[in-house]
Amino acid sequence: MTVTVAIVGRPNVGKSTLFNRLVGRKIALVDDTPGVTRDRREAEGHIADLTFRVLDTAGYEDVKDGSLEDRMRQQTELAIREADVILFMIDARAGVVPLDQRFAQVLRKAGKDVHLVGNKAESKSAEHGLVEAFKLGFGEPIALSAEHGLGLSELYSIVSAAIDKAAEKKAAEEAAGMLDDLDHLPEVDVDITPDMLEGEGEEATLRWNPRRYLNVAIVGRPNAGKSTLVNRMVGEDRVLVGPEAGITRDSILVPWEWEGRTINLVDTAGIRRRSRVTEKLEKLAVGDSLRSIQYAEVVVLLLDATIPFEKQDLALADLVEREGRAMVIALNKWDLIEDKNKALAELREECERLLPQLRGIPLVTLSGLTGRNIDKLMDAIFSVERTWNAHVSTAKLNRWLAAMTESHPPPAVSGRRLKMRYMTQAKTRPPSFIVFASRPDVVPMSYQRYLINGLREAFDMPATPIRLWLRGGKNPYANKD
Repeated sequence: MTVTVAIVGRPNVGKSTLFNRLVGRKIALVDDTPGVTRDRREAEGHIADLTFRVLDTAGYEDVKDGSLEDRMRQQTELAIREADVILFMIDARAGVVPLDQRFAQVLRKAGKDVHLVGNKAESKSAEHGLVEAFKLGFGEPIALSAEHGLGLSELYSIVSAAIDKAAEKKAAEEAAGMLDDLDHLPEVDVDITPDMLEGEGEEATLRWNPRRYLNVAIVGRPNAGKSTLVNRMVGEDRVLVGPEAGITRDSILVPWEWEGRTINLVDTAGIRRRSRVTEKLEKLAVGDSLRSIQYAEVVVLLLDATIPFEKQDLALADLVEREGRAMVIALNKWDLIEDKNKALAELREECERLLPQLRGIPLVTLSGLTGRNIDKLMDAIFSVERTWNAHVSTAKLNRWLAAMTESHPPPAVSGRRLKMRYMTQAKTRPPSFIVFASRPDVVPMSYQRYLINGLREAFDMPATPIRLWLRGGKNPYANKD
């Protein structure tokens, strides 16, 4: 049984630092600048043997004017409604400020299990602030230092009690439900096939097949509509959106069900050209986006259809290809294009010309605002994922290699003909192949590209990054007299 723990408070009190401490990794951006966190972020938290869901939230701002700060406040209030336990964090060194008092009123009305946490309590200067915190009405504050890991034993007791309470409640509900349903159980015949069993004879048990998760990162330039698309896909305002460019800073993972499969959507910060990224916070956000590409299985490169294939778009496509991720190019804001057929034909031609290394890549037109063609985007994602996981038998590869070398023999280098002896697939994700050749170090890149393009065409692997490694066989006469 698990519970949800939300960390809330005004800006710059150390919420993201505690979030990273509980998660065990630095996944939330941390800086001395107030207001770094904007979206609510969730992950699996741990304290000793306890495991729970932890939410990081934006600093609470008491504004209701439709501004960015107002939308951040709404995201924090959503986290409060989701939480089983709320850690209300203040800065113990600064003491209680008016915004802390205003937020305390909001939390009292929420009717949740609230615990007051005085962060930055590692020094004597925090003692006055901890005493002052009693007037907020949540009892004795927990003296904590998120940066140094002090006070986690008190948090352990809080989370442990919440987990026990949730387990007791669930057990009571299940017992009541079982009593109600005993008289209505249908008779079900189940046919068990051999492939469903693990073991033999009387020892055989049913094999458990865990649900397959797919990590999909949505990347692109600022203001391409990434967050709007994520919200439309999940059917709620899960991440902040607005007319301002660069709202998203942290890479936010949003689990989503599509056709019985869990898709981990990752909304990322917009990536501008390196020369234009000068502020420290934007550098941190861009670095987080680039890490999301490395951990993704499929990357959706989202382009603004009104200004597609800018230099930065091409650089991002090349980066994804070099990282070996499967990729789909999505043209957002397609509802703003007038002559759609003509524009799509021109964009397909432009894509083939500008990205020859990704020939055949799926190009999907959509509107994140209206939700148009999201089903086509998911079909393209599943298609490139299947290709990304493709495996070709060694027999087929060697028959193909023999036909390719016969049709176009390797060139002679220094008067000696190169020989391609054997080929096998080393791994998938992306498809990676090893060719054993007589002199692998002198095989021209043009001939390697010839083999890679042939692999794409012969085994139906369009747009997928393909890795080709050349190896030399051992000389049986080496080290012999």
